[in-house]
Amino acid sequence: MGLSVQLAAVIFILVLVSTHHPTAGGGHDPLLVLDGYEDDGIRLKCFSERLFSEVQVLWTDGRGDNVTGTPLTTGTTAANTSSSIILKPGSGNSMSCKIIDKLQKTSTESSVVIADVFFPATSPWLSAFVVILLLSIFLVIAAIYKLRKNNKTTTCEKKVQNELEFRRARKNAVNITLDENCKHPSLIIKEKTRVKSSTQEEILPKAVVVATEGFSEKKHYWEVEVGDKSEWELGVVCEEVRNTLMSNTNTFPKGNLFSLRFSQGEYSLTGGTSVRNCKPCSVVGVFLDHELDVLSFFDVEEKCLLESLSFEFSGNLYPFFCPGSDGEWLGVRPVYAKNALPSLCHPSTGPGGD
Repeated sequence: MGLSVQLAAVIFILVLVSTHHPTAGGGHDPLLVLDGYEDDGIRLKCFSERLFSEVQVLWTDGRGDNVTGTPLTTGTTAANTSSSIILKPGSGNSMSCKIIDKLQKTSTESSVVIADVFFPATSPWLSAFVVILLLSIFLVIAAIYKLRKNNKTTTCEKKVQNELEFRRARKNAVNITLDENCKHPSLIIKEKTRVKSSTQEEILPKAVVVATEGFSEKKHYWEVEVGDKSEWELGVVCEEVRNTLMSNTNTFPKGNLFSLRFSQGEYSLTGGTSVRNCKPCSVVGVFLDHELDVLSFFDVEEKCLLESLSFEFSGNLYPFFCPGSDGEWLGVRPVYAKNALPSLCHPSTGPGGD
């Protein structure tokens, strides 16, 4: 607003001191008025006391070329003459308005010269800046897209790798039965595959039941339904521990025990080592690999590894189960390794899981 007022004042002064050229007769010079910035130029208006019916308005630019103006009053010949035009940069920076008397063949003229500094200018660097800015935005978007695509690909590849590892383990499925003669007195066994605590009081030492089957070589896999139990522990114990439990089920002897425990929403391995970044799962797969001396635990629904631990032991290892004291069932379920599980990356391409 301030710039327009200043510009108007400057132009008005220029108009006052501009040269006029009366020819062959008298009459008042036309008045040139700055109307403001418009369409990358400056709009000029020319006013005369003469009527439209008496005179003709002729605009001339700095190169002497005639320019067509726009009448400000239309539809009547009884109005005072007025016209407007937009002065563009590069048109000579000057403009003349000539009023020609049609009857007397005389004319009056007013001219104005406007310096380049008053024209709305666009810096030559602005276009380059806009191009660079748009290019930068495009490159950033492309980089973000590429990173997301790579991350998605990496995530999918990782899931495929985890799934393959899970499927390889699952091919070694075995049947597991719970041993009625090797359990804590507070535990209830049903159908030799399910167990729960008869009391919701914490039992010390831990109340466990050991399986009938023991393994001293090769690979073996079984699955346990833990549901939404708040606590449980799964793993394997050595034959010495099992024999001691069979003779005195109220105690839990020290010995070779390797397990995964879930309590208060967190996982931990034998010795209290925490397992991070794992959410609670409802079915746990246990994989005993005597060839590599590794015990692994899988989230069956997600078909991914929860955690693994290494052990140094030769001899029979027996699956054991600790249902905790929440009074909920914990059960061994049969594994049908031939059943195809849906792919993690392409879940729609496979049939339903177990």
